[in-house]
Amino acid sequence: MAKIEGVGLQLNPTVLGLLETVDRSSYAFAELLCDQFAAPLDCGYVLDPAMRPLLHQVQSTHPVVAHGNYGNEFGFEPLEETPSVLRHMAIAHEMQSPWYADHMFYGFQASAFVWSSPLPFSRAEIERVAGRAAALQDRLKMPLLHENAFYYARFPGSEIEEAEFIAGLVERAQTHLLLDLHNIHANSTNFEGYDAWKFLRTIPLDRVIEVHLAGGQWIDGWYHDFHCQAVPDPVWEMLAHVLDNAPRLQAVTLEVQGPAHSSRSRDVDATWGEMIETDLRRASAMWASRRAGLG
Repeated sequence: MAKIEGVGLQLNPTVLGLLETVDRSSYAFAELLCDQFAAPLDCGYVLDPAMRPLLHQVQSTHPVVAHGNYGNEFGFEPLEETPSVLRHMAIAHEMQSPWYADHMFYGFQASAFVWSSPLPFSRAEIERVAGRAAALQDRLKMPLLHENAFYYARFPGSEIEEAEFIAGLVERAQTHLLLDLHNIHANSTNFEGYDAWKFLRTIPLDRVIEVHLAGGQWIDGWYHDFHCQAVPDPVWEMLAHVLDNAPRLQAVTLEVQGPAHSSRSRDVDATWGEMIETDLRRASAMWASRRAGLG
């Protein structure tokens, strides 16, 4: 497995078109989306043959971490029939990733709303989801990281706060966390009573292995997690806290989705690359300070 340490960049499909404007030495690793590399479920391949050259190209310059968006492991199909088991598990090993991360989304094959549909935050769901998570981690033979989600509404039936749900889940399943700080910021901006700092005090920071950074955008009175702007100050403040209090943290990853996810200029110009490099430099400086502090 690849050794991951420091600040990396998620190379999602839109960022791949920006790479010529970004200094490749400015990030220590690349995060790749298993969904992008997976072959269709009804074919004989696991890794899409057309994507293998891109994977090898990225691996030739950077170690890779694996991330899933549509693994559906927390829905109700048998675990062995989910994309996480049928595709992502093998792809994560092909990427030589040290862990596999996925969103805590509720999803099933017929749903068109899986992207931002959070799990119900309830004690019953902790028990149900923890069993599936522990079983998936056993199959993976590597740490499973849960990413806290950005969402537009709490799932009906939620009876506890999101942070309490996450804390209970990782304790019960003995899994780990990908802490998305911008998702926390966005949810705390949009929902009255959602306290970002209470969230950080509630979750077990000793379970955090990776952190996501991003920037969003206000549209029609709602703050969206579009990954289209520079990382805002409240997210940097949270990162400083996590760097000081998450002893197992190995990776800080910047997410940028490019013009397709925003009302910014549709032209991929130098301003996008400048934004990415500025945020990477700031995160790298904070990481270096953390390492110096650890002695």
